[in-house]
Amino acid sequence: MQEPFDIEIGPINYSVFPEGNDTYTIFKDGKEYIQIMKDTSSIWLKLDYKTELPIFEEDEEVNAIGQAIEHYEPEEGEEEDL
Repeated sequence: MQEPFDIEIGPINYSVFPEGNDTYTIFKDGKEYIQIMKDTSSIWLKLDYKTELPIFEEDEEVNAIGQAIEHYEPEEGEEEDL
């Protein structure tokens, strides 16, 4: 499984923890923020905390986080430092 990593969207830093099956737990400001999953190639969905079922509402922030996850590439030598 992929190791946790950080992404930046504008001035905001998010920590991304892959959970498998295109599902990720996102931390913002050091606190658990949301869980998201990939729906289609361009749509990401937020998961309900209690049921862990997808919420079928378009959310720009969730899509932006998902796009950043898709474009994330570990820096060379980053995995060796862990």
